[in-house]
Amino acid sequence: MMNQGSFLSDIGVAPDPSETSPVLIIPYMWIGDFVRGHTVVRVLKERWPNRPVDLLTTTLCAPIVDYMPGVRRGIVWDLPRGRLALDKQRALAKQFREAGYGTALVMPRTWKSAIAPTLAGIPQRTGWVGEFRFGLINDFRWGELSMPRFIDKNAMLALPANARRPEEWPVPQLVVPAAEAAAWRQRNGFGNTNAIALAPGSVGTSKRWTYFAEAAKNFADQGLDVWVIGGPNEKAIATEIVNAGGPRVRDLTGSDLRNGIMAMAAAKVAVSNDSGLMHIAAGIGTPTIGIFGPTSPYHWAPLNGLDATIKRATDLPCQPCHKPVCTQNDHHCMRDIPASQVVEAAQRAMAKAAGAHAAH
Repeated sequence: MMNQGSFLSDIGVAPDPSETSPVLIIPYMWIGDFVRGHTVVRVLKERWPNRPVDLLTTTLCAPIVDYMPGVRRGIVWDLPRGRLALDKQRALAKQFREAGYGTALVMPRTWKSAIAPTLAGIPQRTGWVGEFRFGLINDFRWGELSMPRFIDKNAMLALPANARRPEEWPVPQLVVPAAEAAAWRQRNGFGNTNAIALAPGSVGTSKRWTYFAEAAKNFADQGLDVWVIGGPNEKAIATEIVNAGGPRVRDLTGSDLRNGIMAMAAAKVAVSNDSGLMHIAAGIGTPTIGIFGPTSPYHWAPLNGLDATIKRATDLPCQPCHKPVCTQNDHHCMRDIPASQVVEAAQRAMAKAAGAHAAH
């Protein structure tokens, strides 16, 4: 992790404390991408330390905003998918106009994402060229295809147009107060026992590791509590894991993402597929084991780093395919990762964390 304050000087950009108008970020709304967006917040706060930064958010992602340093507020607005919904766009634009934003960073390349900032008359609307948004975006950026990673595409929008891409970005930070995590434990009757958080879900079945149930039983047999974290779509796999692991395994899946955030903050170690919860755990600073099959850790692992990046011993010819459903090789990129490999990585991470705690 880079030292705070070194980022702009490393790329030759001077901070500008004279600017004070608020900045609006319109991010991607998948959970992992939303967490990555905190890097953009950190870049903005170093470039313009006196400009408040707000985030547009969905109801799902809204709890994340509460734990993002440097964000003044989240604007919760659920625009429907698949249609423009101009009435809702006008109502959202009214909120933007009343807030007096001087700059909007429009991360998605879609026409739809730029409508409300344009209707609000935000003077500077920054975004990549995409979907012929001439007249909507007035600070066009070029060269998106030369950016190697998703985070590079997003964070470059927070820098001047002529800035060079840095070797490293500030990492996302999610700060969960210890007292809040402790109160969550108490409400759920968890006490102070050591717990492993498992996140078996993901967008797309191809990213889902095969042996979470076996790993959960192994952890429970070691005397650890196991918390299964995820959304409503993970209820079936959570039931399978609980049935395999026994009474020490708890199903904490549900529609409230804050519950998942608290679990990741309170757990000693998190084990996750390539998913939004992996980014939440890493952003909080919980030792995190990330399991990758069809996706590339270089492109999609958290900037924070992982305690262990788990992959098949040798890559298959089809890896990485980045496809949501496996269409070849019968999902061997995930089925060939044994439970023992993941369990041992989690044990090492827990021992390392215990040693670091004892040293302090």
